[in-house]
Amino acid sequence: MALEPSIRRYRTWYATLLRLYPRRFHERFGEPMEQTFNDLLRERAEASDSLFGCAMRTFVDTCGGIMTENKSAAMLHSGSMIRIALATAGVLLLPLIAMQFTDEVAWDGTDFAVAGILLFGAGLTYVWVAGKGSAVVYRIAVGVAVAAALLLVWMNLAVGLIGNEGNPANLLYLGVLAVGIIGAIIARFRPLGMTRALFATALAQAAVAAIALIAGASKSSVGEILMLNGFFVVLFLGSAWLFRNAARQQTPASEGQAPNR
Repeated sequence: MALEPSIRRYRTWYATLLRLYPRRFHERFGEPMEQTFNDLLRERAEASDSLFGCAMRTFVDTCGGIMTENKSAAMLHSGSMIRIALATAGVLLLPLIAMQFTDEVAWDGTDFAVAGILLFGAGLTYVWVAGKGSAVVYRIAVGVAVAAALLLVWMNLAVGLIGNEGNPANLLYLGVLAVGIIGAIIARFRPLGMTRALFATALAQAAVAAIALIAGASKSSVGEILMLNGFFVVLFLGSAWLFRNAARQQTPASEGQAPNR
C-alpha cells in the first residue's frame, strides 16, 4: 500500500501522544486506542480520504481526553494528600490529649514534628505504591510493608530494638529498610519482584538480630531481641506472601510482558 509509510508515521506520533495520559490509564487503554487509530487510518486510506485530516482530528480529540484524565488524576492525588494530612493530625491529637491528663506522656515540639513526618510520609508512600496495582491483595501487601517499616523506624527512635535508642547497633536497621527500598525499585513495584524484595527484607531483619546476638547481647535482652525482630520478620514475610498471591492473580500482560498470541 502506497500510504503505508504515512500510516506508520501517524501511528508512531499517536503512540507518543498517548503516553501523556496518566500511567494507569495508558497501561489499560493505550494499546487498544492505538489499534483503533490504526484501523481508522486504514479505513480512510481504502476510501481515499485524507489521512492528514483524520489524524489531526483524532490528535485534537485525544489531547482533550489527556487534559481531562490528568486533571482527574491530579484532583484524586490532591484529595489523597488531604486525607493523609487529616489522618496524621488525628493520630497526633492522641498524645496531645493524653498530655493533658498524665505526666507519663511528655512530647515536645520535636517529637510531634518527627511523628508527623513519619506518619505523613508513610501515608504518601502507601498511596503512591498501592496505586501501582489494582488488586486488593496487592494494596493490603503494600499496607503491611509500609506499616512494618513505619513501626521499625518509630520503635528504633523511641526505645531501640537493640538495647536502648542510643545504641549505635540500631543503625543496622537502616540497612534493612535499604534492602526493601532498593529491592522494590529494582522490581519496579511489580508483585513478583516485590515478593522477592520483601523476602530479602525479612532475611536482612533476621540477620541483624543474629548479629546482635553474636555480638554479645545480655541474657536478659536475648528474648526481647528475638521477640521484637521475629515480629518484624513475620510482618515482612506476610507482605511477601501477599505480594505472591497478587502476582498469581495477574496476567502476563499486566506484569508488563507481552501476552501470547
